[in-house]
Amino acid sequence: VQVRDHEVGVVRLHYVQIGAFVFPLFAAFYYWFPKVTGRMLSERMGRWNFWLFFIGVNVTFFPQHFLGLAGMTRRVYTYLPETGWGDMNMLSTIGAFTIATGALVFLGNVVWSLRNGERAGDNPWGAASLEWATHSPAPRYNFVHIPVVEGRYALWSRSAAAPVVTGMKDHKREVLVTSVLDAEPELRHEQPGPTLAPLAAAVAVGFTFIGLIFTPWALPLGLALALPALLAWGWPRPAKKLREQLEHEQAEHRIHDEDELQAELSAVLEKKHEEEVRKRHERLHEGHDGHGEGEGKR
Repeated sequence: VQVRDHEVGVVRLHYVQIGAFVFPLFAAFYYWFPKVTGRMLSERMGRWNFWLFFIGVNVTFFPQHFLGLAGMTRRVYTYLPETGWGDMNMLSTIGAFTIATGALVFLGNVVWSLRNGERAGDNPWGAASLEWATHSPAPRYNFVHIPVVEGRYALWSRSAAAPVVTGMKDHKREVLVTSVLDAEPELRHEQPGPTLAPLAAAVAVGFTFIGLIFTPWALPLGLALALPALLAWGWPRPAKKLREQLEHEQAEHRIHDEDELQAELSAVLEKKHEEEVRKRHERLHEGHDGHGEGEGKR
């Protein structure tokens, strides 16, 4: 029993899963939240989130090593008091509530930051990857000009003399496909426009795999649901409709840029006004000092 069907097996599995999956998921959420929303999550609440979750995980699962070695089996919901396992189980329960508290802090951080979080800017982390080469949150067209990668770390190695990709059609979503070794242009690839079809396909695939747990009929039913979504995603659309859509997105981009320019101009004017007020106060202060020295001499 101590070798197989005991609590040590439970704790070993959960330690690995939480350490390998849950903590990296939290880190990814904090990292890409500014890209999705344009705002930063609160660092103070993030620290509380981390420490509550970290302490809770260890307080919950570490005592279960000793419970397993003492003979406590899993898949049993209650035990006799004579076993002496009550104190360790109570400690694990306290740890579980600590984990839940850390998760609630995380959710509260998300809700608060969506409205009140600090503005992130385009690249708050100074990252090197290409998703940070456009606005945060990203516009639907992603990039005005397709970025040219000049090194392994795309943004860190980008130079002011980087070439601009030209020759793409303006009524289709085209990207330049290059050779694998030399990055020489080979062809232009047309990508599908914005659509809910990928989301519908993902829901259908998720339904398929979850349904297979209960019945094999979920496979043909899931395929029947996913196929229309995949066809709608890849089906070519009229060029006129694509052109109108892209013109609308470009107009939105110009409005976004004008708003950013107005915000920058307001910040510059405010800073200039503060500087003028500071200099005026300094001149008044110097005048009072000079007047006081003249009175002293007389």
